[in-house]
Amino acid sequence: MSTIDILKTEVLSNNWYTLRKVTYKQTQADGTVIEQSREAYDRGNGATILLYNKTAGTVILTRQFRLPTYLNGNDTGYLIETCAGLLDRDDPEECIRRETEEETGYKISKVEKIFEAYMSPGSVTEILYFFVAEYTKEMKVSDGGGVEEEQENIQVLELDYQEALHMISTGEIKDAKTILLLQYAQINQLI
Repeated sequence: MSTIDILKTEVLSNNWYTLRKVTYKQTQADGTVIEQSREAYDRGNGATILLYNKTAGTVILTRQFRLPTYLNGNDTGYLIETCAGLLDRDDPEECIRRETEEETGYKISKVEKIFEAYMSPGSVTEILYFFVAEYTKEMKVSDGGGVEEEQENIQVLELDYQEALHMISTGEIKDAKTILLLQYAQINQLI
């Protein structure tokens, strides 16, 4: 195992979130010492959830504009995704309950944390907490769509689960967290 010694940290941007340039020395297992500089984007940790209805064979997903995807070749900039949000210092479970109601309009009570993962560890510090929960029509308390003051414009989609799985192979679903949760549901026969 190697050891790390942070030599210098510079804040490159602190507009939306924080981008830092970190210079460090790494002593490798063989005793060799190397010095490197890397940038790390700190946007906080997040949570995501797959809402599923076993009886109906459906899932709730969202569609919203994502500028980085537009800049990287997504013609419309819109992605189909699972509901997600940043923790903002909340407990992951509290966060995902709040985000679910804000984004999808469903007020859920029972959620199950299934795992956590770094989604882009080469450049982003975020850990994402993954949840699943069953939903029913009776849990619908609003239209969802996001929070107006956050300028969210989220479309709520109720899709047949098999159709959602197929949308991965057609490229209609390209979001990693969504793919992971849909495949988790398949492997664990949730639906």
